[in-house]
Amino acid sequence: MTFQHKFFENIPEKLEKGVLYVSIPFTTTIHLCPCGCGSEIVVKISPIDWKITFDGESISIYPSIGNWGLDCRSHYWIRNNKVIWAESWSKKRVINSRKKHDEVKKKYRAKKKAKSSKG
Repeated sequence: MTFQHKFFENIPEKLEKGVLYVSIPFTTTIHLCPCGCGSEIVVKISPIDWKITFDGESISIYPSIGNWGLDCRSHYWIRNNKVIWAESWSKKRVINSRKKHDEVKKKYRAKKKAKSSKG
């Protein structure tokens, strides 16, 4: 599957299949799950969440997107507007990854807070 990207200010009421909506002001992307289940997938862009690259023609998102809370449990990368399917993760792997990510978030926030209190 290939996405078409659209930059937006406000999320449209109805998302189009195959469109990756990107908001720089709100540091967010949203799209319908590429598996076809119809779920809306929101990806938060930040130094500790996902990163996007736009090369003037296509969008890539890093790291992969794992929809572990959905029935479809889809897992994929978006590279140059194309969906690249990835392996499914076990519940244990998902839990461990979330714990690790929570620690990264705590450290990032503490560092950011310390930096802002100095300046």
